[in-house]
Amino acid sequence: MLQFEWPWIFLVLPLPWLISRFIAGQATEPEATLKIPFPQDFTFALSNTTSHDSQVKNWSYLLPAIIAWVFLICATARPQWLGEQVQLPVSGRDLMLAIDLSESMKQKDFILDGGMVNRLTATKKVAGAFIDRRQGDRMGLILFGSNAYLQTPLTFDRATVATLLKESAIGLAGPKTAIGDAIGLAVKKIRNSSPDSKVLILLTDGANTAGEVSPLQAAQLAAGVGLKIHTIGIGADEMVVRTFFGNQRINPSIDLDEKTLTAIAQTTKGRYFRARNSEELEKIYQLLDELEPVEKESRSYRPKKSLFLWPLSGALLLGLFITIKRRF
Repeated sequence: MLQFEWPWIFLVLPLPWLISRFIAGQATEPEATLKIPFPQDFTFALSNTTSHDSQVKNWSYLLPAIIAWVFLICATARPQWLGEQVQLPVSGRDLMLAIDLSESMKQKDFILDGGMVNRLTATKKVAGAFIDRRQGDRMGLILFGSNAYLQTPLTFDRATVATLLKESAIGLAGPKTAIGDAIGLAVKKIRNSSPDSKVLILLTDGANTAGEVSPLQAAQLAAGVGLKIHTIGIGADEMVVRTFFGNQRINPSIDLDEKTLTAIAQTTKGRYFRARNSEELEKIYQLLDELEPVEKESRSYRPKKSLFLWPLSGALLLGLFITIKRRF
């Protein structure tokens, strides 16, 4: 769709005609110094030769000049092409996910689609659906094991965040668990955001066994910059395993440090959640949707492409044409 930013400029289109009509028309013609005694004798010749040639010559200059003037006015009016309407990401919050990739995430104590899967596989499916629902939030992804890595900086591109989470693998960041370093990295990357919009969701199945910063120290740093942390402890409380002495019931989450995870959440005004199976994990992420609701305001815009160069170029070319024609 074509539009002009300053359409009122077209009001000056008749300006050259007005100047010639009311100003140039008032100029008196100089009196001829040569008197022709019998002008009627030259009437026919002048009307058929000089007058005709003069009119043709005048129009050869006048028509390009008129077109050049119209082009110049069009360029001054700032023509723009409006594209199709585009939805802008709504202004939500800055939300980061920190996912544990330590060796203990290999434990197959979750049921998904009727089969036993490891903890990371269940997390990928549930957290991936959570990411898809967070329209309007800037999201980031931290993967941690023995070290913490920023896999995705804060972005509105949720599809990329979901893809990189899906491609993550156990042991990619090392076999141990650096919870404190993961929180510290989140603080570093999110601290310049708006104070009311910073959230970290940290998921782990163990205790802090690596890293340079303790989880509670990192939590205090997070609280200092207004970063709210929701923690999720993942893993079943009980499962049956076959041993040499027969089936035995064990606690696969014996290493889960719920006390520290609860303290982290309380220090940063967040909440701690416990996920013992896929259903509980799904409910936790649904509850997080309620605790951290997505903004509902929608915004849109239509991209604009400036077109003034086209009529301006046309006016310059016609001006050059008139100048060359006068000289030659």
